[in-house]
Amino acid sequence: MKRILFAVLFVTVPISCLYAAAPIQDAPFMQERHEPHPLESRDGNDVRAVAVDLENRVFAATKDGLYILENGKWISPENAPKGPMYDLYIDGADGVWVGSWDGLYRIADDHCEKIREIHGAISCLAGDGERIIALGPDDSWIYLNNEWRSVPRTWSGDVNDIAIDKDGSFWVAAGMGLHHVASYGSRYYYQDDELYSSEVNAAAFAPDGRLWLGELGGIDVYENGVRVDTVTSDDGLPYYDVRTLAFAPDGRLWVGTGLGAARYDGESWSLRHSRRWLLSDDVRDIAFDSNGGAWIATANGVSAIKTRMMTLKDKADHYLEICLKRHVREPWFVEKCFFPDPSNKNFYKVRDDDNDGSYTGFYMVMECFRYAVTQDPQAKANADRAFEALEMLQTITDTDGFLARTMIPSNWTEMADPNRTYTPQQKAEMQVRDPRYKPVEERWRSSSDQKWLWKGDTSSDEITGHMFAYLFYYDLAADAERKERVRRLVAKIMDSIIGGGYVLRDIDGKHTRWGVWSPEKLNHDPNWRVEKPINSFEILSFLKAAHHITGDETYQNEYKKLIEQHGYAQNARRPKSYGRADRTHIDDELFMFAAPALLLYEDDPELLAIYREALTWVYRTVENDQNPFFNFMFGCLGGNNFHLDESAAFLRDQPLDLTQWRIDNSRREDIRLVRHPMLEPLQTSRMLPPSERGVMRWDKNPWDVISGDFSDPEGRLESSGVFWLTPYWMGRYYGYIEAPK
Repeated sequence: MKRILFAVLFVTVPISCLYAAAPIQDAPFMQERHEPHPLESRDGNDVRAVAVDLENRVFAATKDGLYILENGKWISPENAPKGPMYDLYIDGADGVWVGSWDGLYRIADDHCEKIREIHGAISCLAGDGERIIALGPDDSWIYLNNEWRSVPRTWSGDVNDIAIDKDGSFWVAAGMGLHHVASYGSRYYYQDDELYSSEVNAAAFAPDGRLWLGELGGIDVYENGVRVDTVTSDDGLPYYDVRTLAFAPDGRLWVGTGLGAARYDGESWSLRHSRRWLLSDDVRDIAFDSNGGAWIATANGVSAIKTRMMTLKDKADHYLEICLKRHVREPWFVEKCFFPDPSNKNFYKVRDDDNDGSYTGFYMVMECFRYAVTQDPQAKANADRAFEALEMLQTITDTDGFLARTMIPSNWTEMADPNRTYTPQQKAEMQVRDPRYKPVEERWRSSSDQKWLWKGDTSSDEITGHMFAYLFYYDLAADAERKERVRRLVAKIMDSIIGGGYVLRDIDGKHTRWGVWSPEKLNHDPNWRVEKPINSFEILSFLKAAHHITGDETYQNEYKKLIEQHGYAQNARRPKSYGRADRTHIDDELFMFAAPALLLYEDDPELLAIYREALTWVYRTVENDQNPFFNFMFGCLGGNNFHLDESAAFLRDQPLDLTQWRIDNSRREDIRLVRHPMLEPLQTSRMLPPSERGVMRWDKNPWDVISGDFSDPEGRLESSGVFWLTPYWMGRYYGYIEAPK
């Protein structure tokens, strides 16, 4: 009840905003993270096997030799051989057995001993405490009762893995089938009715005693020597090329493939791939430490996937620390940052972006919700500074109401879209492709004090983001002095738009490329057919917000005029174009930015019914996007069934790493590639969890088969994390997420 009363003190909203039936409980959960452990040399990074001893020391068998990870660095044991290593086995005495190009070695107490009985390459090792089996392309050996003896080879020489059964017999996974070797004889499996594929790469016993076989094409499951199940991509296996199998201490199956590490918990599959999770998707071996951490041998080093217990509040603190540390630039813009060397997160560069104003506004809304929930003075101070930065985007233009897109220090020499000139031919080419294209040669102008450069050609998106931010700042965080500044700023912007004929007029006196809301364009110019519904909704939202903030009836009168004389409310009934070639997730986000002013502050029942119809119609087209911002916005504006469970799943599963890794799901075989909900680009047939796709910004399509930063596979860009923080604190404010207990 305290939360409800507290919220009412800040803003008058529909009572449905303040309740959530079964809110998300912020209980601790397991959060995964990736630790990369590359080796120093090219051959060293060619890792064939990995093992972890009882003291959690990690060993890597590589093309270059054997390495041990100590204090975060790889070292080669003294006297250890050099050259290709193939497999590792840790015995009960904590000795490390190494299959090498020239035989077998045991390392114990920092002493390396070559097993004199064994010569030639040893490519596979296994043991069960009583015996050790060492196989190579030519010879086979078993260690039992303290002696090594040769075992007659009855299987093909291209051995890939060994699994020892509880009766002491063993199974050999080979490139030409499966062999079961026992004291009473051996059996060879290779027929189609025995194996899904005769190229058997891995063998491992599950906790229930069944034998799992990884093959080229899928996985077979054997019980008492008989195949009882087969798992392929039709059953959820993400990729056909299975290289290794390992059962974790928690019972989950980890599958090393040519497309990362797939996991099976008995009901569903997940995939850890891309540089977010692995140094290479070419996985060769998997081992586990005593804490359940997975150590993964890849073609480019060793990756560790570890877990830690945390709450959503812990995660919010983690993201906010990153945001404030690396993503705030003067005068207080918040967006991406850039790492010249992606391995060094201590050195970064800030960048300008066309949407600096809008996304700084999104950040400001987050701080407003955080302040409303916690009364933390730092949250209010941050919101105040963000408002001052947005305010400066207007005052820096020395106009009566025009807003800059962004601004940078005048000594910057690198910026997005520098000034340029166009030839008449180039202008013609652009206008043939897009009749509305506006060639702007002077994008950057100097401020009157020469300290800044500011960027024009401001879009309708920016105005929408600004107005969304002013509304929540005014209601939740601004003190009396700043409320007055918000009123003046909003009045200047809206007076400029109204006086300009419902367009955003740039310094040249012409409307910017996208800043158009006029009836002449939206209702009567076919070139603006696609923008007609969303831009009608936007301008009504601006006017309603301006009336709420300033109390000036001018904006209410203009609002009524657009509705009564130009049909803007009817335009807004279906406030987005969803034609196959028209759809964009940018407009989904813009709708959610514009909706609060109309849904919270309209008191005419007929208009409110239209806006609620619009809200429901839009939401039903995006409700499967697993978007907590859209979900919570729909709920707080009175919507029902706004997918709290999916929002909780997103907030928990989103990785701690905010690097915008390029994540390519086009090779996966557990999904189909489709042209829905948009025609371009290709998209996935089902919504993948956030840990398996790129870092989001809510104007992007979460269904894209390739996501993240398309241009840079090295991971040089990092998100600010505001896409997660804003819905989290919004959920806390509206009671959809409980505080941690």
